[in-house]
Amino acid sequence: MPVRGIPGQAALILILVAFLVFVTGCVGAGQSGGIPDSGADTAGYRTVVDSRGVEVQVPKEIDRVVTVSSGLIEEVMFVLGEEEKTVGVGGINIQNVWVYSYPLDDGKFVNGSDGRNVLQVLYPPIKELPLIMGADAAINYETLAGLDPDVVILRVGTGGLTSMENEGVQKTIQTIESLRIPIVVLKGPPCFDDPDIATISDEIRIIGSVFGKEERADKLADYLESQTQVVFERTKDIPDAERPTVLVFGMNAHRAGALGTQGAGSVKGTDTVESYFIEKIVHAKNAYRNTGSPLISAEQLLALDPDAIVLSTSYGYHPPGELYDAMYYKNVGELSAVKNHRVMSLPWTPYYSNRLEYPIDVMVIAKAAYPGRFADIDLGEWLLDFYKNVYGVDDGTAKALRSAQWMDWCVEV
Repeated sequence: MPVRGIPGQAALILILVAFLVFVTGCVGAGQSGGIPDSGADTAGYRTVVDSRGVEVQVPKEIDRVVTVSSGLIEEVMFVLGEEEKTVGVGGINIQNVWVYSYPLDDGKFVNGSDGRNVLQVLYPPIKELPLIMGADAAINYETLAGLDPDVVILRVGTGGLTSMENEGVQKTIQTIESLRIPIVVLKGPPCFDDPDIATISDEIRIIGSVFGKEERADKLADYLESQTQVVFERTKDIPDAERPTVLVFGMNAHRAGALGTQGAGSVKGTDTVESYFIEKIVHAKNAYRNTGSPLISAEQLLALDPDAIVLSTSYGYHPPGELYDAMYYKNVGELSAVKNHRVMSLPWTPYYSNRLEYPIDVMVIAKAAYPGRFADIDLGEWLLDFYKNVYGVDDGTAKALRSAQWMDWCVEV
């Protein structure tokens, strides 16, 4: 049908031109995440190669950033001095305040409160920023466009954005590109078949390149790796026969209501970054020899009987005392790790992803696996030094960060 007021042939030409403009725009966005239109002045842009290997053109002068992450991007931006440029965030866990509770035999409860993402301590205004993503990991594109960001930095492998192969993740990236917003995509450890700390360092350096602060990002990545190298050097010569078994265990009984109805908890298999920490850096053995992160029963847990257990975030936070004392774990009290008091906890990391605190995970695993070899390291004091070196904060703020991540248990023992 001819367009009203325009002859049929002319209308067809206009439609074809409009279609070509639309296709060109979509292809340009899909290839580069927001390359300036052909003929535009590119002097004000820098090229960033993201985790996909895609060259993304971002403004040299960035004033407005939207992040989609569970903390890593925002933490790096704080270290780079760019935190005030954040105008919207994608992860509600950055803004939430959390509690935990578990029952004892006498009917009393042990309660913990005020668990927070470290950004709430480091940069309190982040708690009030607009959210562009709901609990279902779906992005509100109207809200995103209304924030008028200069760039979106999105991390895959965390907070519902499970993998690069996920159809929803691909659609999310393509939709943001179609809005002509530069998008820099990072791939967290779960995106790799053989994850290791090098991929986290790559992410840090990519964020540094977005803001033209490559040298500072290099220094941060190198410092984090140096902290794990300390553990590596202390344990690399331990014979295989003397290496203890370690289980990273995400407790589940409090959610199930009674131990065994939904499994005692989840475990981290040999294809996870936690297993990499255990075997390649700490030089211990992952007690769970299969892949994935499945739920296991109390009977399976007892059969594994690891030398040490490290509790991770799973359906909430779990301090060592929960496995020792909670009424619903009494029937696994014969575990060697429980009897020998070799249960420790990783920092509170809702929507768990490896953030700048990953050396803490390594040190906790090392002290659980080799308590004698690392007896000279006071974990409580080591944590304060770590926070001060990474974030450049004073002693009081470092203590607040330790408390926010619910790591004060290592001071109290």
